[in-house]
Amino acid sequence: MKKLILASVSVLALLGVAACSDSGKGTDTTTTQSTNPPAAEPMKPAAPADNSTKPAEPAPATPAPAPAQ
Repeated sequence: MKKLILASVSVLALLGVAACSDSGKGTDTTTTQSTNPPAAEPMKPAAPADNSTKPAEPAPATPAPAPAQ
């Protein structure tokens, strides 16, 4: 049980140090900037690869269960 408590305290201390750390004088002051994607043609629907395929047929209707007697 002592090992579990010691491990938990160690993890919390490590996270605290990582959250509060500062790079010091050499801090990076650059910022990121998003870029616009290149202009492209509008999306077109894909043409079917094989015109011989037909659409799927609906499943046959299931008969209603017989009433209990």
